[in-house]
Amino acid sequence: MSHNEKRIREFAYQIWESEGRPQGQEARHWEMAHKLAEAEALAGKPAPLAKARAKPSKPPAAKEPTAKKPRATRKPTTP
Repeated sequence: MSHNEKRIREFAYQIWESEGRPQGQEARHWEMAHKLAEAEALAGKPAPLAKARAKPSKPPAAKEPTAKKPRATRKPTTP
């Protein structure tokens, strides 16, 4: 299997998954994947793939703990 065919297969699989794994769409997915692989080859760099290949996002910045307000004292109950 050539590198190009492997890329097409990867793209087709990702397209199939992103559409909810529909049946009977293999030819359309393969054609779309073929076009993506061609564009990738012409650009000379890998095309970004689905979430699996995305750059990991930075974790949110840690918030400084806020000072809690002091609790109000209870009023004594009168009988």
